[in-house]
Amino acid sequence: MTQNPVQHTNPDQPAADRTSPAILLTGAGKRYDIVSCFARLTTTIVADPSPLAPAQYAAQVRASVPLIDDPGYVPALQALCEEHGVGAVLPLTDLDIEVLAHARENGSPPTLPALVPSAEVARATYDKYETHLLLERLGLPSPPTVLPGRDEDLDALHYPVMVKPRRGSGARSIHLAHDAAQARFFVDYVAEPTMIQRAMNGPELSIDCLGDLEGRCLNAIPRTMLESRGGESIKGQVVHDGELIELGRRVMEALRVRGPATIQVFRDPDIGIGITDVNTRFGGAFPAPAYAALPGRSYPELIVALAAGERVEPHVGEFRAGITFTRYYWQLELDERLRPTGREIVPGGPAAPR
Repeated sequence: MTQNPVQHTNPDQPAADRTSPAILLTGAGKRYDIVSCFARLTTTIVADPSPLAPAQYAAQVRASVPLIDDPGYVPALQALCEEHGVGAVLPLTDLDIEVLAHARENGSPPTLPALVPSAEVARATYDKYETHLLLERLGLPSPPTVLPGRDEDLDALHYPVMVKPRRGSGARSIHLAHDAAQARFFVDYVAEPTMIQRAMNGPELSIDCLGDLEGRCLNAIPRTMLESRGGESIKGQVVHDGELIELGRRVMEALRVRGPATIQVFRDPDIGIGITDVNTRFGGAFPAPAYAALPGRSYPELIVALAAGERVEPHVGEFRAGITFTRYYWQLELDERLRPTGREIVPGGPAAPR
């Protein structure tokens, strides 16, 4: 018998519209910005195994569920969906996208209403080398990329190159190699499967996209990468770049992505645009498309509409360019029962109640 997830309600977070379907977010971690946006629109549930995940405190309901690889993980999510009338499930991390895709495609009724791509695409985009092969098959631009193991492949590469793990996020264990000898060293140094990709020059940019339930691209909003920390953009500017907007649409519809995706690219002066990553979830710079969206067309608003069964028409390229964002960190104080105290640290003074 599946044990129902342990739930806690947050009475200080009233839903803006209790008639709309609820939204269930998994693996919320520190993405307080994303959770709070949904919580202002409708009842929002966060399912996270960590009692200290700060983003859960922005939701109306927080639920402790098993770990992703536990057989009880999907049944716990299904129980939350049934209890709260959930219309869409969105992952905020890479780790369970394929699990949710399988639950939507192959689960026993009622299946999970997960807003994720197919299990095949989820599996391919979780592995950066498989992503490269998939993009090549679809005629989409990807930098020259090889696997380690054949010296002739390494010798034939155009240097410098990036030695990077095939899986993972946050710019973890990525190393710049200036020749084949350095590439071999870093391949041996990184203690997990790696790939070797041509290092791209020129500006780094991202395209924040959203697809509907049919895999149509609803919008594609490019932004610059002015500064990053740990592989996550913390400063950037929304730009109206027709080439990137069209590329975002092409990628989304070629992969038939349901839900949000962030496409990372470089514009190299020698080889042009190359896609270095496709994340089928919200990106770290979620505020950029949220600020740039036209009224009523932020991605959370569109997702709530899709969850309610509405048909949203594509409006690719319609957004406010020139918006600059800069992200910062904040924190919550919890009492001995892990409940928010409502106190804030006031600059220049002691902690004080709101």
